[in-house]
Amino acid sequence: MNNRPRKKFVTKRKILLFTMVTAVLLIIVKVYLDTNTFKVNKLQFYSNKIPIDKAVHILQITDVHNKVFGENNEALIQTVKDLNPDMIVLTGDLIDRKTTEFHPMFTLVEELTSLQEQVFFVTGNHEWENPNKEGFLQGLKARGVKMLNNENSELTINQVKLNLVGIDDSSTNHDNVTQAFAGLNNDRYTILLSHSPTIVEKERNLAADLILSGHTHGGQVRLPLLGALVSPDEGLFPTYDKGTYSMHSKQFLYIDSGLGTSVAPIRFLNQSQMSMIRVSYGK
Repeated sequence: MNNRPRKKFVTKRKILLFTMVTAVLLIIVKVYLDTNTFKVNKLQFYSNKIPIDKAVHILQITDVHNKVFGENNEALIQTVKDLNPDMIVLTGDLIDRKTTEFHPMFTLVEELTSLQEQVFFVTGNHEWENPNKEGFLQGLKARGVKMLNNENSELTINQVKLNLVGIDDSSTNHDNVTQAFAGLNNDRYTILLSHSPTIVEKERNLAADLILSGHTHGGQVRLPLLGALVSPDEGLFPTYDKGTYSMHSKQFLYIDSGLGTSVAPIRFLNQSQMSMIRVSYGK
């Protein structure tokens, strides 16, 4: 009779311990999967600047930070091949500020440019902070990547006329918006590539229909209901961390949370990703 309460207490302790160990193991597995496997986030934007029955498919890759998925990024390359985008945009931080071996990213961009001629790049803060920045950027150019350094390019893809604008990283104050938008035809649908999303706070009157950014990693670690805990440039509980934001009725900011990591090599509730963006006619 006297042993029953103790036996019940021991049983409860075992259940609690089992629950805690299981929870920890599940978190470890989730961190591993979110960090080392990737998904494709697909989204749609509409504009009356796009001809009826026409569309452009844009693949955004950002914040790779020298991360490799499979041998020589085979998993990543095969996914890009299957997606067959009309254009690929690289929105900065392909490397880390401490990266000395550029071969993984050079191999990646060689494959990308072999699959699609229209591959564009804007710098991120880690490119600017890397001591061998010039060698890396020259290597991208030599492999067919089109650099947008505070400049714009007029494109016609699938009979759709576009402006593609790229600014150098604004978080390190290398942006020049006036120069980047010079001579722009505003009748065309305009896409701005800006590594840091805080450009929308720095420049309130951007003449862009769609702004594609990265930089934040979606916070890397997210919690249910709270979202991102911290983000570069914005600190705790950032306003702009991941996903689509309507800046006004005809302008959208999209932040891709990226493929790699920095500072801490983990992701949680925030799987590595790239984004397939479709832009078509609509009002």
